[in-house]
Amino acid sequence: MKRVYLSVPHMGGDEETFVREAFASNQLSSVGSQLDAFEHEMSSLVGLPSVALSSGTAAIHLGLRLLGVSPDDEVVTPTLTFVATVNPVRYLGAKPIFVDSERASWNLDPELLTGLLKKRAARNRLPRAVVAVHLYGRSADMDPIFEICDRYEVPVLEDAAQAMGATYKGKHVGSRGAVSAFSFNGTRSSPPPAVAC
Repeated sequence: MKRVYLSVPHMGGDEETFVREAFASNQLSSVGSQLDAFEHEMSSLVGLPSVALSSGTAAIHLGLRLLGVSPDDEVVTPTLTFVATVNPVRYLGAKPIFVDSERASWNLDPELLTGLLKKRAARNRLPRAVVAVHLYGRSADMDPIFEICDRYEVPVLEDAAQAMGATYKGKHVGSRGAVSAFSFNGTRSSPPPAVAC
């Protein structure tokens, strides 16, 4: 039986050079010139300060903390996503509110989000944040998502773990949210680690 691998590593000459440099400098963990350069390049790409973390899950967790999510808060997330989008919500003791995806991109449905936020506002029970996930390299329809969230002053965390390099109306996904999370897991097209912006 032939094996089919989920993510086959691709190594060119540069990777070996960078690994040798990291070993030679003894900068093998959370510090070093390569990490500084990576964070700087991410900041330049998305136009926001960036910090490298151990995973996309950690980036979402940190992002939710920066948005003030705490126990018993509610956080909107789409139904179609990876569990790493929801796990940080639960880590913080908050409750996910699931909103279905729209058919065109399979991402968060802005119309359903609008209806949910209107109902929650009427009950004076707005969620602490909305997580907009960009799936399979496709952007969520962000203009109406930002419009409704801005109306109710609910911050948006962009989960761009699966959409590095994708754009929405000429801007990189992850460049407009209050906080954004990217991932460079082996199943993505780029090298590790994850970044919170």
